[in-house]
Amino acid sequence: MDVVRDAVLVAAGLGTRMFPISAFSPKESLPLVDVPLLTHLIMEAKEANIQRLHVVVSPTKSFEPWLNDRRDLHGLQAHLDETLFHATVGLDVQIHIQHEPKGVGNAIEAALDAVDGPFLVMLGDNLLMDTHTSTESYAPSTASKRLVDAFHLHGHATVGLMEVEENDIQNYGIVGMDGHRIVSMAEKPSREDAPSRLALCGRYVFPANTQALLKTYTYEDHGDLQSIALQQHWMNEGALYGLVLDGTQWYDSGAPLLWLKAQVDHALRRADYSDDMRAWLEERLKDQR
Repeated sequence: MDVVRDAVLVAAGLGTRMFPISAFSPKESLPLVDVPLLTHLIMEAKEANIQRLHVVVSPTKSFEPWLNDRRDLHGLQAHLDETLFHATVGLDVQIHIQHEPKGVGNAIEAALDAVDGPFLVMLGDNLLMDTHTSTESYAPSTASKRLVDAFHLHGHATVGLMEVEENDIQNYGIVGMDGHRIVSMAEKPSREDAPSRLALCGRYVFPANTQALLKTYTYEDHGDLQSIALQQHWMNEGALYGLVLDGTQWYDSGAPLLWLKAQVDHALRRADYSDDMRAWLEERLKDQR
């Protein structure tokens, strides 16, 4: 079976819901407390044994400052984990341009000429965290590693899933399961029509035939649902698997309130901030009564 060595990080969107900040700085570069989202994603990919990271951006978007080696500054705070100052060490990072905003499937296509075999897909504004360590001793999320390991067991397309609240179902792609296989899929269904509460959460492992299939399931035919049509193809063949990422928090930098909640939640889970953050919140909420 082919081993997953490539990851496609989709980061081409303009992030208009995060304006004005995303007009000046990519939403994928925003800090989660004190570590850029992009750094978390890179470290997650490396934890999954990725060797080549393909970052898909729009023509006006640049990640160069966040991909640079800043270990020259590490000595100013030598107690911090040095890997956070150059997360890309050991990775072959390649930048690809999605010239028009044509959805996730088209963004993936922009990188596939440089991809060899099956590959991991990471949506750049979705952060899946199962560790909440300090910057002194950093440990990356294992979400992508778990997904890659699951793919290596059966060799079929595998998507990450997380359970969402009933009131949020209409915001996501929702799937129905039979064991580990996905047997139904609905894009932003009503609560009444949803097959479950399991949502696609921005992590996928796609097989080597993806590029050929995307020439059949085109953006012209399917629009922004191109990637959904692709997954439905595998589902109809009985070859789409889902992995529920239990014990994981799902953070989204795509909207201000979602990202603000992520800051608070992550700080409350970190040993170096949790006590002070909790005490401050309790006192602040007391003032609101």
